[in-house]
Amino acid sequence: MTLKRIVLSVLTLLVAWVMSQSLISSFSEPQVGNQLQLYQTDLIVQASEWDGSGLPEAEIEQFRKAVFGEDAVQTATEQYQEVRKDAATSLSRLRQQLEDSADVDAERNQSIRVTAQSQQTLIDQIDLRLGMVQAQQNEVEKALSTWRSLADRPSNNAQVAAMLASLWQTPPVVLPETQSTITTQLKGWLRYKALDRLYTVENRPEQLNQLNTQQLKSAEQTLIQLSIVGLLPSLGSLIGAAILIALVGQRILKGKMSILAIGDGQWQVPWDWEVVWLVIVGGFLFTGQLALPLILQLGLVVTQSATLAPAGLLPAGLAMHLADTGLASTGLILGLSSRGKALYSLVFYLLMAASTIGVLYWAIKEYLPLSKEWFRVTFSGRWPLWGIGGYLVALPLMLGVSLLNQQIWQGQGGNNPILQLVLEERDPIALGMFLFTAAVAAPVFEEILFRGFLLPSLTRYMSTWGAIALSSLIFSVAHLSFSEVLPLTVLGAILGFVYARSQNLMSSILLHSTWNSITMIGLFLLGSGAR
Repeated sequence: MTLKRIVLSVLTLLVAWVMSQSLISSFSEPQVGNQLQLYQTDLIVQASEWDGSGLPEAEIEQFRKAVFGEDAVQTATEQYQEVRKDAATSLSRLRQQLEDSADVDAERNQSIRVTAQSQQTLIDQIDLRLGMVQAQQNEVEKALSTWRSLADRPSNNAQVAAMLASLWQTPPVVLPETQSTITTQLKGWLRYKALDRLYTVENRPEQLNQLNTQQLKSAEQTLIQLSIVGLLPSLGSLIGAAILIALVGQRILKGKMSILAIGDGQWQVPWDWEVVWLVIVGGFLFTGQLALPLILQLGLVVTQSATLAPAGLLPAGLAMHLADTGLASTGLILGLSSRGKALYSLVFYLLMAASTIGVLYWAIKEYLPLSKEWFRVTFSGRWPLWGIGGYLVALPLMLGVSLLNQQIWQGQGGNNPILQLVLEERDPIALGMFLFTAAVAAPVFEEILFRGFLLPSLTRYMSTWGAIALSSLIFSVAHLSFSEVLPLTVLGAILGFVYARSQNLMSSILLHSTWNSITMIGLFLLGSGAR
């Protein structure tokens, strides 16, 4: 065995150990899905106040039933209870893990405690909402019980829960800080309902009328947001399902002449498996995801000042932990501002891409110039149709996989923390940097590496379909979240098929960029609508 292979073997063992630790760590972490469901339910309740904007009453009623169901508040109650049940189950698992691993792994236990606290916070937020929907259904005693139970717990929401209970009790009690507490600590429809109760109790008709006007305007805006977040993807899924059915039918009728048919031998691969090993393990996994994060983190520790106070590094085994948005998440310092975190993610991702591409070039430079089918990028042809068509087909497939994944993981398996940051971010500059990373940097780099290099290289040893499958699995595992392996394997397979069929990286880059961009926009709209 040559020295090169010995070094690569050692690096492979190191990378395998770190990745396995990160995957194991993600197993007990909750997904961001519960928070998304919470925000979406908030939007539904807020939008249900829409008055129809002058439409005929029959049309308004028909529309409300189609969008909100027979009773929007009752539907919201059921959804809140479902999310709370999942969060409580997750919290119970985390507490059991802390008991089982006490005094064994201090760093991991601290990470579990942070995750458990986030689940408890989620439960507290839901209890605030459950109390309010109970009050709106004239179940005041249940609402008071829910809020008082929350007020008795050590929680950031204890004060506002006690204030709501005082406002709805008989006789109601209005404290001097009630209005300021409502406006600063409550969001969305919760704020409107609490202020409505306050103005009613205090007999302030002018403020009540102004509030109702604001609420109707907010409901109309929220309805538009809901349409973008929910209805448009649903329409896209229907179109994608129709395209998929047509493609399968064509495959059955035309066989090897169909669009879904992919021939072998599209690429002449001049290098062997050792070059692939060097690029993926030595370049992408070790240099990009282990060495570079360590260097950056050490640099930040050395150069931190009063504005970068020691806050500790996020413990993620030094691995990058990509999400379906393609964002780098580890190495973020908890004390950084939102802009600092966004900038760090962008710089980290660009440096990782540059280092990996550098290793790729060094590994294949002796084979240059390559034949024209390698890393082909052209702005002519039908690449936009392949990209957008692939996105539409991906929608129903990813929806089905997500439903299956939810049943498998029951809200566990981890997610990129950046998803939570984007969901709650309001700074336009930070959002712009996150969006650039997700919509430009990630698609370009990942498509060059996984579809431009890895997929064709694997065809030297297997069929094109086999190479698509294996490269997709590697692509998904590199994201280091158990819950993301299945959906990202499916997404990677669609990206691989689009590239193999179109022979143009622009098509898969467009698909990847569209997916990431719409994901980011959806997160932003969900988060902003809950405020």
